[in-house]
Amino acid sequence: MKSELNSQKLSYRDRMAVEEHERLSPRLLYEIIRQDGIEELSRPTKALLFSGITAGLVITFSFIFKAIFTAYTPDEPWAPLITNMGYTVGFLLVILGRMQLFTENTITTVVPLFNPLSLKKLLAVAKLWGTVFAANLIGTTLAALFLQNHHVFNPEFVVAMKEIAHHVAGMSVSDNILRGIPAGILIASVVWMMPTVGNGKFVMIFFFIYLIALGDFTHVVVGSAEMAYLVIQGEANLYGYFVTFLGPTALGNILGGTVVFTMMIYGQVTDEIGKK
Repeated sequence: MKSELNSQKLSYRDRMAVEEHERLSPRLLYEIIRQDGIEELSRPTKALLFSGITAGLVITFSFIFKAIFTAYTPDEPWAPLITNMGYTVGFLLVILGRMQLFTENTITTVVPLFNPLSLKKLLAVAKLWGTVFAANLIGTTLAALFLQNHHVFNPEFVVAMKEIAHHVAGMSVSDNILRGIPAGILIASVVWMMPTVGNGKFVMIFFFIYLIALGDFTHVVVGSAEMAYLVIQGEANLYGYFVTFLGPTALGNILGGTVVFTMMIYGQVTDEIGKK
């Protein structure tokens, strides 16, 4: 599998640039992401499962800290500028910790599919997506179960968590698809820019995730924690979780991260990647 995925030929100079993250033209950025994708596709299933479950648990801190910030912020028109900062916490932990997050894989593992495309690669990507997505959902469900212990949190935090979760549950199928597309694009942009920012990764991730929160865009993994929180409490049902939220939001994130962003990037470099 790895030899097939790694079939793209580069000159020695280009390989050195990839290794050291130098001269980061679009073609070399593409190659860095492709190499990362090859590594992800070559990882054992057990490692993907544990990393994905951990990511699902940890990213729930975005839900928790947005609620905490909401509880401490006055109900004013400018309040979202403050409360949405809390939404960045889980993403910072997951992305900087190199945990397996489904929406990152909508670009990282898709890039190795091209040049040449094969059924074997498609099956490998489908297996990884399914494994990571399921693991993320297990993690968010476990986190949602823990959040039922309201003795752990101040009453104000519990009220804020319910308010945030009900806002997510109130979105329609079309809302979740359309709001999921910008979120997918922004997450893919984070992955694409990671090799170029050096020591500025924290600020870059914070900024893009903050924009997702400010735009009220939908993210399938964080939202799954919020929806599971309500389902376990009996304030939402499984139809709302799977049919209204999970499927449409995942579709929107995939459309944004893969169909829009990754395909456009591939179109940008397609004439160059065969050159040495």
